[in-house]
Amino acid sequence: MTSTKAPSSTSCLLLAPVAVLLLVFLVASLNRSGAGSDGLGVLCARRAGADHYAVAAPEKEAAPAEPELSLLVGILTMPKLRERRDIVRLAYALQPPVPSYARVDVRFVFCNVTDPVDAALVALEIMAHGDILVLDCAENMNDGKTYAYFSSVPRLFAGAPYDYVMKTDDDTYLRVPALVEELRGKPREDVYLGYGFNMSGDPMLFMHGMGYVMSWDLVSWVASAEEILARNDTVGPEDLMLGKWVNLAGKGKNRYDLKPRMYDLNWNMDNLRPDTVVVHMLKDNRRWATTLRYFNVTAGIEPSNKLYRLP
Repeated sequence: MTSTKAPSSTSCLLLAPVAVLLLVFLVASLNRSGAGSDGLGVLCARRAGADHYAVAAPEKEAAPAEPELSLLVGILTMPKLRERRDIVRLAYALQPPVPSYARVDVRFVFCNVTDPVDAALVALEIMAHGDILVLDCAENMNDGKTYAYFSSVPRLFAGAPYDYVMKTDDDTYLRVPALVEELRGKPREDVYLGYGFNMSGDPMLFMHGMGYVMSWDLVSWVASAEEILARNDTVGPEDLMLGKWVNLAGKGKNRYDLKPRMYDLNWNMDNLRPDTVVVHMLKDNRRWATTLRYFNVTAGIEPSNKLYRLP
């Protein structure tokens, strides 16, 4: 008879952070999956005991009216980029309020967290912020992560579907109220919106990966479209592949190109514009700082000669 060796105490310690992460994520997912959201992801203050963010409300709050539109923003990132997420959270939290007619939830999106150190620290983020989705995939950029995101959303939020679902990245600054205004008058079905990429004379063959929006029906179709997997079309430049999915299926007929309000920040960082919806290529803190200064994100800070002196 072959004996089974008991796990060592060192192995148990290494696995403990992973177990914490899985437990926290499972509880958060169960609480969110059927209840929808009463808040704005990383954009508002967190209620005590809640697993997501919400606007603080008086004790005797009337039942909120159903919003005209709802939007889920998924920011694809990696577990190790904690400093970047902290900057992005602050940048979004200090934006002007989203119009009352809209509900917007913002989530950071990872694949499986396999490193025990990352697992422990991501677990802290989940407990503190409640704004993380962990998908069942291997971490990657162009090897199926975007497909995993869009194909998972209909199941994760089946109890409270959104009108629109956005994919963007952690080097992108999205001005949420501006995007909401753009979406308000748009159809709620068969919508594919973003920075249209010009190829073969078609100015909107696909939308650039800096950030694009699809209506809920298109996202639901992606989750059920067996032909995407049959063609192995999850592997390759993610924005180009998504365009291929909808083009071959004859979907996304309501297409909207938001150029020039969506753009890459150039080398000299001098092409920022006041009507921006999305600015991309914020690859380091200097580019983030330039962008935040341009949009006066910290203009409301109170002066204090005693506590701090900022340039």
